[in-house]
Amino acid sequence: MNKMSESSSGSKLDRKTIEKNRRIQMKGLCFKLVSLIPDDHFKPPKDFLSQQDQLEQATGYIKLLRERIEELRRKKTRALMNNDATNNGTKNDVTMEGSKLPILKIRDLNSSLEVVLISGIWKKLRLDQVISIIEEGGAQVVTVSLSNIGDKIFHTIHAQVKVARVGVDISRISERILELIS
Repeated sequence: MNKMSESSSGSKLDRKTIEKNRRIQMKGLCFKLVSLIPDDHFKPPKDFLSQQDQLEQATGYIKLLRERIEELRRKKTRALMNNDATNNGTKNDVTMEGSKLPILKIRDLNSSLEVVLISGIWKKLRLDQVISIIEEGGAQVVTVSLSNIGDKIFHTIHAQVKVARVGVDISRISERILELIS
């Protein structure tokens, strides 16, 4: 009987230790979560809130971020649709998610220009030829960036006008790039 009471008290200590460790771990995880939330989101400051209130504030912040992500996705979709509408009626044979690819948008920024070209991953694009067209049009390419998002590739090219007095013929550059990508 003495062995029985020793083993039951030993298992009680084990359970107490396990539970204590679990509480310590949960407290650490809660602290880590709350530390990721910006201080300006907490009203009143997090130093004056209980742990439960801090977790509720963190939950609210995460919901706010989710809503913001959805809003940004909607804006992105609208922007892609608007770019497609300003595509000047080019011949496009590939349609993805309601927008025809490739899409070209050129913005004149006085002494520089920005060329945004959206294509599908299945369509091979000769970026060197696009750069040559831009440079032949009177601008010097400064930066080129590529981003893959889903099955689309976003090419962004920034160029500086070589001679400010002469400028660049954006309509000619646009026409030549559209001929290349169509």
